[in-house]
Amino acid sequence: MRTLWQHCHAATMVGGRYSIIEDAAIVTSAGLIEWIGPRTELQPVEADREVDMGGAWVTPGLIDCHTHAVFGGNRSGEFEQRLQGVSYAEIAAQGGGIASTVRATRAASEDELFASARQRVQALMRDGVTTIEVKSGYGLDLANERKMLRVARRLADELPLTVRATCLAAHALPPEYGGRADDYISHICDEMLPALADEGLVHAVDAFCEHLAFSPAQVERVFIKARELGLPVKLHAEQLSSQGGASLAARYQALSADHLEFMTEDDARAMAAAGTVAVLLPGAFYFLRETQLPPLDTLRRHGVKVALASDLNPGTSPVLSLRLMLNMGCTLFRMTPEEALAGVTVHAAAALGLSASHGVLEAGKLADFVAWQIDRPADLAYWLGGELPKRVVRKGHEISN
Repeated sequence: MRTLWQHCHAATMVGGRYSIIEDAAIVTSAGLIEWIGPRTELQPVEADREVDMGGAWVTPGLIDCHTHAVFGGNRSGEFEQRLQGVSYAEIAAQGGGIASTVRATRAASEDELFASARQRVQALMRDGVTTIEVKSGYGLDLANERKMLRVARRLADELPLTVRATCLAAHALPPEYGGRADDYISHICDEMLPALADEGLVHAVDAFCEHLAFSPAQVERVFIKARELGLPVKLHAEQLSSQGGASLAARYQALSADHLEFMTEDDARAMAAAGTVAVLLPGAFYFLRETQLPPLDTLRRHGVKVALASDLNPGTSPVLSLRLMLNMGCTLFRMTPEEALAGVTVHAAAALGLSASHGVLEAGKLADFVAWQIDRPADLAYWLGGELPKRVVRKGHEISN
């Protein structure tokens, strides 16, 4: 069905800028954008349906390119403990931290994980999100990593949403491998990744490169196996210390390196040369009360694409609003509203390997867009909380959340 959408303005985000079209018209057909431009330049078109957008501002559908949306349990009690002065080490010694999430995720059924993840993901969708990434990494064995990734695929099947599934088995050391990190990496490379890739459950492979997780040498073994399996890589890098992870990711042409508070100028140069996207995660920065800012000026100077994401997870970023991350990207990291919007559209698409189909409004791209009743695009980063009036279109069809 061909649809003509008009009486709107479009922030197309082509080139990472607003790239505004005033008084725009959009023609969609077969789930794609067939034509977009000034309404006065539209040639006569036979449309099955015409939609008056009421003067809305249209943007690409928002993309959350880093989430851990599938998990069991709840760690609000730990949040309360930390605010009362209990250290993370003390919480971990009590069996808390990521270990508690691993236990709860392993104990939960696939249906239970799906039900809880669905609620969280639908909250993101109410913010105009049409595409997300979902990482595993709370199972830490083959059966439970498979279970998490099956939930990610089920979210894609049952919701009007594009989902990219990332295997993050190298997230933490499971209790059964205590003191044997190299053996666990061997298990990931020899058994877990080949099996999950063979089952078609994985779009990319991630790891956590940090002194409290895995070393660059261990991460590189995971990257080598991912390359053998034909899977792109991503990396949690430089969140707590400088480990050279961002440069390692760039050497393997990673889609993205994420967090990056402690990255160096050499890391930025390497990422720029490789086309690796920097994914900044202001929710975790805020929640952990971090003080080390990611070096935004260095990323700008070297021309590294910068994305923003929620990092939705139970321990360090229980974020249910991607639009709030736009504001935090501006207020905490000093991004401009234009950079922030690019960070959840065109650059977020690149961080997921979806640039050919997502992230901008132009002919040939997927007809995923949001029509916002706002005065200007900067309003998306300006307003805190609540739901802005909008219409969400996915693959050319209006959806309700």
